[in-house]
Amino acid sequence: MKKALLGATLGALALGLSAAPNAAQAADIGACLITKTDINPFFVKMKEGASAKAEELGIDLSTYAGKIDGDHETQVQAIESCIASGAKGILLTASDTKAIVPVVKKARDAGLLVIALDTPLEPIDAADATFATDNFKAGELIGQWAAAKLGDKASDAKIALLDLSPSAPSVDVLRDQGFMKGFGIDIKDPNKIGDEDDARIVGHDVTSGNEEGGRKAMENLMQRDPDINVVYTINEPAAAGAYEALKAFGMEEGVLIVSVDGGCPGVANVKDGVIGATSQQYPLLMASKGIEAIKAWADSGEKPQNSQGLNFYNTGVNLVTDQPVDGVPSISVAEGTDRCWG
Repeated sequence: MKKALLGATLGALALGLSAAPNAAQAADIGACLITKTDINPFFVKMKEGASAKAEELGIDLSTYAGKIDGDHETQVQAIESCIASGAKGILLTASDTKAIVPVVKKARDAGLLVIALDTPLEPIDAADATFATDNFKAGELIGQWAAAKLGDKASDAKIALLDLSPSAPSVDVLRDQGFMKGFGIDIKDPNKIGDEDDARIVGHDVTSGNEEGGRKAMENLMQRDPDINVVYTINEPAAAGAYEALKAFGMEEGVLIVSVDGGCPGVANVKDGVIGATSQQYPLLMASKGIEAIKAWADSGEKPQNSQGLNFYNTGVNLVTDQPVDGVPSISVAEGTDRCWG
């Protein structure tokens, strides 16, 4: 990865921001990438994509990340730093998609282009644009796959849902609700997690999107019902943790784990049988397209356009599995490996 030059304020550094501008030396155009963490491989790849495109286009890129997933206040301080630096635009994966809106408005009012990556703000038009996977579709695909894989046994499934955080950002809700719809569960209010009354749902727990959180959440839900046989996870680190919890109790056999991200480690876990199927998204593409959009905004004032019929720019999604089922389109683990993080 290209080394980046220092560009965060001392105040931002004191708050634990991970800040490192790209080595490009274009003094006229600055941009910021603000992710949830700099630990999750998904955001590492997003940073790589943004950095490479920024260097190609001659943009000074400053990157920031929260200390943990859910670190909202650090993201607020990062946006304030970007405004003060005179940046032309911000790429943002928000930890709290509602609470971040006022400071995003402040940035936009100051003339910055703000693009949400992966995680839509609430409301979605609080950002100038959103470059993302169709997260509801990503959830729906793994739900359809799990239901088809179980066949007649789907009607008696015992389902654990391992979500992201108590604040339930938009990506959390979309994937959870998409999975339920795909599995055939009445989702009630599609904007809310946990209002379903389907007897197959053992419960929800939160993971912070990491392996340790996935392990703890899985242990909690196994205490409610040791007969869980389907596990939905917000992402692949959480899935890996859930598998370790099941394995520790000798319960990994006969349990379907499904997830979202399609990162290289996650696809490897599909190959190894840890995850049955995952929905693959493309963070490198999201980030590189975002940098291109900031360049266009700086050069001409042009804002990015949404994909036809959608209120965001769709960067695509594919189900990855080596156990395809009728009626659910998928790609193989080999193809998923070739495309991981794309």
